[in-house]
Amino acid sequence: MDWGLEMKISDRDVLLVIDVQNDFCTGGALAVPSGEKVVPTINRIAQKFANVVLTQDWHPSDHVSFASNHAGKEPFQAIELDYGMQVLWPAHCVQGTAGAEFHRDLDVTRASLVVRKGFRRGIDSYSALFENDHRTPTGLLGYLRERELKTVFVAGLALDFCVRFSAEDARKAGLEVAVIEDACRGIDLDGSVAVAHQSFRDLGIAVVSLEAFL
Repeated sequence: MDWGLEMKISDRDVLLVIDVQNDFCTGGALAVPSGEKVVPTINRIAQKFANVVLTQDWHPSDHVSFASNHAGKEPFQAIELDYGMQVLWPAHCVQGTAGAEFHRDLDVTRASLVVRKGFRRGIDSYSALFENDHRTPTGLLGYLRERELKTVFVAGLALDFCVRFSAEDARKAGLEVAVIEDACRGIDLDGSVAVAHQSFRDLGIAVVSLEAFL
């Protein structure tokens, strides 16, 4: 894959837009700083793609990742679950609520698929491809393979969690992956943005900018 200055998008490429939902934008329950600022950038880039997939965090109210479901626990503390360490979050993107809806300005009309994740009560799901046990599939990888989509461009929220894990899983599955940095925003919990960038370098995940698409 030539990651030259001018990106040539083919019909084997897919734009994967991660969790651009009200609860991750300003005023939301788990707001990513300036999260809504990704929307015009994503809308602009999406016009170049024949294939656009959206993901939607979609939690039941009793989800295991919500601090409010653990007595004496506060948001952003971590607990040990059977699949490993789990950060506890404020309740967010609860099924059927306004917070779980896509940001009103996000152009959803171009999406050929919406993947809902995190709907199983007992396991969180950062990645668009696998839940946090790294074994339970969302079905997206099968979709990409069946449609012979080879290169995944990742954008959305948050860079250092759901974008990062989606990009990693796509790369580990043998796909070419690029993260569009200025179409993402991060939470930066204890240096997590720097950790994400190191992971991208280690795995051979490209980091590109909006300028490459103009």
